[in-house]
Amino acid sequence: MLSKIFVFLLSPLSWILLFLILATFNRNNQRRKKFLVTAIVLSLFFSNTFIFDRFMHAWEVKAVPENSLSYYDAAIVLTGMATYDPANDRLEFNDRTDRLMQAMKLYSEKKIGKIILCGSPSTLNANDSMESYRLKTFLTELGIPTTDIIVESQSRNTHENAVYMKKLLGDNYQKKYMLITSGFHLSRATACFLKEGINVFPYSTDRYAGPMKYDINYLILPSSETLFDWEKLLHEWVGCIVYFFRGYV
Repeated sequence: MLSKIFVFLLSPLSWILLFLILATFNRNNQRRKKFLVTAIVLSLFFSNTFIFDRFMHAWEVKAVPENSLSYYDAAIVLTGMATYDPANDRLEFNDRTDRLMQAMKLYSEKKIGKIILCGSPSTLNANDSMESYRLKTFLTELGIPTTDIIVESQSRNTHENAVYMKKLLGDNYQKKYMLITSGFHLSRATACFLKEGINVFPYSTDRYAGPMKYDINYLILPSSETLFDWEKLLHEWVGCIVYFFRGYV
């Protein structure tokens, strides 16, 4: 619950609404104007795709070409990509599904020997806590042998991903592993696994940063989608700071 509240407070939209409320109810004209201008500036800044893209371009871990990869004993895939729909008895995937798609492709090309599904999302919805097992069922239904799919379902955050994975791997933790997660999250995740002594190769997926473009939609026009995308990056930055001071990385 505290985590969800913290994410809400990090949201640029929350800041914008706060200043709009202050501007609405403040009786001092000078302060009202300052609050209103602040809300407008924040709106323009955080809704600008070009600005967000440049920040993401500098932060995200760059992708590597598949032909440069050697063989890895397993790919550790961090979950948080699907929710369960009990009414229709099926998984519904979100924008982080590229993690799983890339792992499946690498497995089919024999770049990895096994797929390790790591994590149970930190969510208020109890149906999501079995995500790793539901993903395993999904993969087996697509033809991947159950013996090549390993599940770690206890961890609820990135630090616990690494800690519980170390326990799961046991004496095999020094084998060659690939770590697959979102590009903006990969630096913190890799640092956590290295801290636990698991030497992983970072494989970047579902990246936000794209090539530089020269059109009005990209450079000038506000985007509501970009406004919400900032939440992920801000949350990641704060996560890195917290993990540093707690000794997780």
